[in-house]
Amino acid sequence: MMAQYLDIKAGYSDALLFYRMGDFYELFFDDAVAAAAALDITLTHRGKHLGAAVPMCGVPFHASEGYLQRLIRAGFKVAICEQMEEPSEAKKRGSKAVVRRDVVRLVTAGTLSEDALLQARRNNFLAALSCLGTDERPEWALAWLDMSTGEFFVRPTAPDGLAALLARLAPGELLLPAEAAQARQGVAGMPTPPPISTITPLDSADAASLLADEFGADALNALGNARSLHVAAAQALAYVRATQFDSALCLRAPQTEHGEALMGLDAASLANLEVLRTQNGETKGSLLAVIDMSVTAAGGRAMAARLAAPLADRTAIEARLDAVGFLRDDSALRDALRDRLKALPDMARALTRLAMQRGGPRDCLALGQGLTGAAHIARALAERPDLPPAVADMRTALAVEADAVAALADTLAHAL
Repeated sequence: MMAQYLDIKAGYSDALLFYRMGDFYELFFDDAVAAAAALDITLTHRGKHLGAAVPMCGVPFHASEGYLQRLIRAGFKVAICEQMEEPSEAKKRGSKAVVRRDVVRLVTAGTLSEDALLQARRNNFLAALSCLGTDERPEWALAWLDMSTGEFFVRPTAPDGLAALLARLAPGELLLPAEAAQARQGVAGMPTPPPISTITPLDSADAASLLADEFGADALNALGNARSLHVAAAQALAYVRATQFDSALCLRAPQTEHGEALMGLDAASLANLEVLRTQNGETKGSLLAVIDMSVTAAGGRAMAARLAAPLADRTAIEARLDAVGFLRDDSALRDALRDRLKALPDMARALTRLAMQRGGPRDCLALGQGLTGAAHIARALAERPDLPPAVADMRTALAVEADAVAALADTLAHAL
């Protein structure tokens, strides 16, 4: 068994290995010493290796999410090694045969999907930087995705604009090429730099091929011909694929964010104005906490995104103001919508867990309740002929495939 453990651990030297043994995840050697200290659990010993006692600690399988959360917040990566067969199957190969085990997932700060590991009203972005061009003419781009909601964006950036973009996104994890010394220096100078993982950069041909395979040629063409955008997006996608192994992903095709459409707020302004969090790092007392009256987790995430990157395009600003003003003035419709929204679960994250085969009946229920609630909202908006364009677009989107959506909602309701 220890020979198997050491063989698997050799492939994940930069992560703690959660090695499944029955109802527990066990850790050994240096992993056990580090985990026991971080989790404040008992460090024991099991047998000997090269004449020395083997340090060991473990956490219950059924309560592993809480321990994972603490380890991820402490800056660790965790490789989840599961038993790939029942012990009875192993015994068929001989009384001393070892149960087959393998790593099925690498848990990192930027690739979380479980509710217990996420903040409901905050995105958890994985960001990836591509550094092409020369020192005199750099071609940098940043891609960021939230694996738990499927959002995926990319935009060109400049060395002097990277810190502001990262401060706005507050990614859970940042992927940097090993040779990106200038970027590392800039990130290190931020008041609260994100955790960094080193990656091997892709070349532009491999990046384009990877994106086309995942999202189709049209999605690749929508990004244009900028190699830096392709490489940044592909590096984020490749990292998610590598950490999630065979799990199906639930990502939208990457969208290009145009910097001129948004107001650029530098890191110091975001911090000093306490837009998203106070000087102490708390949400309570920030501008976001004061004005956010949304009643859903998705609404809270949208509010945070809008505050951190205000619109700079006049047409877009006026369209948003028309929508807000309409709902401000129509108190009956607004109250009806809020009542419906209050009952809606976090559909995006439930759908991601189901797609990745990490969900359960609770996520199926969330999806069904969300679809039913969406249908009620669509009908409420359909009764109003005077909707401003932004709200009318939402009504149109909610009406797409209405019959199929209703059938799925009924199926889920009856099955559960």
